[in-house]
Amino acid sequence: MSQIRSLDVFLCEAAQVGVAMTRKRSVMTTAIFDLAELPRAFADRFNARDLDGLVALTTPETVFVPAPGQPVQGADQVRAALESFLGIDLPISLTVRHTFVAGATGLAVADWKIEGTGPDGAAVSLSGSTADVATLDEAKGWRYTIDNPFGTA
Repeated sequence: MSQIRSLDVFLCEAAQVGVAMTRKRSVMTTAIFDLAELPRAFADRFNARDLDGLVALTTPETVFVPAPGQPVQGADQVRAALESFLGIDLPISLTVRHTFVAGATGLAVADWKIEGTGPDGAAVSLSGSTADVATLDEAKGWRYTIDNPFGTA
């Protein structure tokens, strides 16, 4: 019988066993100048297992919330959390629902889903609606300031 686990349990287990990620050699670094494309770029890079490309979508002060109520901040912690998230080793599907822009600040709301069989053979069924805050840099495009995939604090 397969078991469905929550993301925080999975991430904790992945960190304990030291899930090794294979870094992609070619990094996706195209700047995103349409806010609606930022979540799609995240999904593309996630599905390509492009950790460096995902990190390129963040600012140095980004707050990432890999599990509800468990924010991390700072380049090293965000990178480690994204690497653990990639440890699920399943593709993400995503639909952008809304984007709102005020000057150089944006809010992106998207529905996402990760389903399948995890690396340990257990069923994985994760989904959420993001509440992501992004900032626009004239040279680097839209990047996440707060990446909150579950839409909760």
